[in-house]
Amino acid sequence: MRVVVQRVQEAKVLVGGETVAAIGPGVVVLVGVTHNDNDEAARWLAQKVAGLRIFEDADGKMNAGLLDVGGQALVVSQFTLYADARRGRRPSFTDAAPPEVAEPLVRRFADELAAAGVPVQTGVFGAHMLVEIYNDGPVTILLER
Repeated sequence: MRVVVQRVQEAKVLVGGETVAAIGPGVVVLVGVTHNDNDEAARWLAQKVAGLRIFEDADGKMNAGLLDVGGQALVVSQFTLYADARRGRRPSFTDAAPPEVAEPLVRRFADELAAAGVPVQTGVFGAHMLVEIYNDGPVTILLER
């Protein structure tokens, strides 16, 4: 599993022109799933994101986590995180898990993040989404398990 974590001031997901999810300060988490991923990977990454110290503390240092600052999370499935563009110009997506494998693991990741105490919103799996991200910093972190 791969996740891209972006610290944001706010973010939202639109599907068909309708807002389906929106958060204030927190993180957008783009989640990619590959073939051998499992519930343990989803749990581990959710715990990592919940505790990731990428927010400023009282001294202005990146030393606080989502729970410390009362941040929210917007979780968006993104199979393109497993794109392979090493050959040619058209990326291959064969490393991305099929929807029947990926969807439950993305949901599990979101559920584990919520169980850790983080308010979570989600995009719509498999839908064409417009994601508005107001990246704060910018801070963008890639995590993999």
